Formats: sequence, C-alpha cells, structure tokens
Amino acid sequence: MGGGADSIGTAGGRPTSRDVARLAGVSHTAVSFVFNGRAEGNLSPATQERIRQAAAQLGYRPDPVARGLRRRRTAVIGLVTDEIASSPFAGRLLRGAMETAWDSDHLVLTMDSGGDPAKEDAAVAELLDRRVDGIIYAAMSLRRVRVPEGLHRTHSVLANCLPEDDSLPAVIPAERAGGRTAARLLLETGHHRLAVVGGQDDIASVERLRGFRDALRAEGVTVPREWVVRTGGEITGGHEGAIRLLDGVEPHRRPTGIFCYNDRVAAGVLHAATRLGIAVPGELSVVGYDDQEHMAAYLTPALTTVALPHRAMGEAAARLLLHAIDTGRTPPATVRRLACPVVSRASVGPAPTR
Repeated sequence: MGGGADSIGTAGGRPTSRDVARLAGVSHTAVSFVFNGRAEGNLSPATQERIRQAAAQLGYRPDPVARGLRRRRTAVIGLVTDEIASSPFAGRLLRGAMETAWDSDHLVLTMDSGGDPAKEDAAVAELLDRRVDGIIYAAMSLRRVRVPEGLHRTHSVLANCLPEDDSLPAVIPAERAGGRTAARLLLETGHHRLAVVGGQDDIASVERLRGFRDALRAEGVTVPREWVVRTGGEITGGHEGAIRLLDGVEPHRRPTGIFCYNDRVAAGVLHAATRLGIAVPGELSVVGYDDQEHMAAYLTPALTTVALPHRAMGEAAARLLLHAIDTGRTPPATVRRLACPVVSRASVGPAPTR
C-alpha cells in the first residue's frame, strides 16, 4: 500500500482503522479513542474532527462484531411483538425503535409471536441464545401482559403494554390525557351536547372515557348515560352507535359532537351521518383516536383525531433500553406515559346554534 492519500485503503476490501489513522496522520490508538467513545479528554476537538473526516472520506465504519467482542456485546437488540403483521401501527413503532437503535450502532432483530404465549417464550429464548444486548416487548394494543419467560434474564422494556406483575419498565400512551384533549377540543368549539361511541372494557377505552369525563366535569358538562354507546372498535360499531344516537332524533335533542373510540369507529359515524343527511362538521363534529395511517386523512371529511404516539413509543423504549445496556443498570420498573396530540383536520367545527 502506497503512502499517498489517494492510495490509502485496502485493495477491493473494507477500509480499516489503520487506514483512517494513516490518512489523518494520527496513531491507531487515536482512531480507537474516537470510535470507542473515549476521545474526550484524550484528543483535541480538531484531531477528533480530522479523524472523522478521514473516516468519511474512506467510507470507514467500525466493525460491530469486533467491537462487540471487546465490549462483550453483540450490538443487537431484540423486539418481540404479539401481532406485528396485522397491526396498522406496527410500522411506526418499529421504525422508531430501529432508527433509534441504528443511531447508537445497534440493529434490531424482530420476532412476531402471533399472540401465542408459547411462541413468545420461544422467541425470547431464541434471542437470548443469540446473546442480544436487550429486548423490547411490544403489544399492538394497550393491555396488561404476561411477561414472557426470559425477559428478566436481560435488560428489557415493554412498549404499549403493562406487565401483569409490575416487574419491568413500560412506555405507554397517556390515554386519559388524550381523552381530556379530545373533550377540550370540542368544548373550545362550543359543544356541550356530547356523546361517546365505540370501545369496550379494555384499558384504552376506560382511560379515554375517564379523561373525557374529567375535562367535561371541570366545565360542568355531563354525558348522559344513554349517550355512551359501547359498540366495539370497528366501522360497523361506529355506524351502529351513530344510528342509535341520531336516527329519527330532532336536531335540538341529539348530540352536536361525538368522541369516537378510534378512527375506524369514527369512519362508521361519518358514514351514518352521510346516510342520515347530517352535515359534518356543520351539524355534527366528530373526533377520532389513533390517527390511523392511510385512513384518517382520507375520510370525508378528513378526520380530526387524537394521535397515538407509536413511533415515539418505539423511540422511547429503545432509548431506555440502550441506556440500560450502556450503564449496565436495570431501569426501574416505572411507567412512562407519552402525550397523545390532536391532529386537526376538517371534521370538527363550531357547535350549531339552535
């Protein structure tokens, strides 16, 4: 290998840290300091920058296998989930976790159990056999989960679910606060005759309704018992609930705003309103929940909704796990709740005056 800058590099092979050292005019140890996180206090900022520029020019990346052997790590984290293939939100959570891991030079190995407890245990065991640095367990709907066997044998974090035994840290949506946000949006646009459609007795339904009522109570507004219509989480349930609330009811006796359990339910409500000749948002405002990709923005009218922070949950869970890996300390078994922001579109307007 020649001594000129143009000839530095391996012939047809991957550039090495020694190539970077030669191009930057520094020792091999100095290059190691930069890429092992030990440069501060050992090298000047100018030297660090020269090394990084040389690495960029050569297209050098540290060997993750060699680095993992030195640190007794694999630079891989596992992600086990219950129904990744069938959830419209899986991609967001995965992207958040994978990009956060990638920024810290980690890869994510994903395994889908299909919701089968035996497969979950087997997936965790397989990841442990592959010596992953830690594991994220993610559920695609908020619920309490049986902690799969083996998660306590490594650094582990739950995403979008809570452990039945409260033994592991979890990152979940702030569902109750999301319900309050939806109520305030409707109250601020003058609505006081409000109904709730969809949902069942799951954690998300209970928390969203609780938050919704919190905000109404603070303004002296109540939701009549018969205006809380629990019809599940699908389009048909939204349609059925809206028909029960609106069909044949005089305008001054029906709700002017409906808070829906999710965007699919909201789609059913919008369909029912169209069928009944009720204008949205002129006569009826509708708020969804989830901000479901490829759906909420394309309804007629485009749906105002409360967004579930799936990407942010993936990012936060990965950051929490990576911190535990870096420090060697198991994170406390606390619950972190992430904000569910409003995405304003066209389905909410001022309350009709009548």
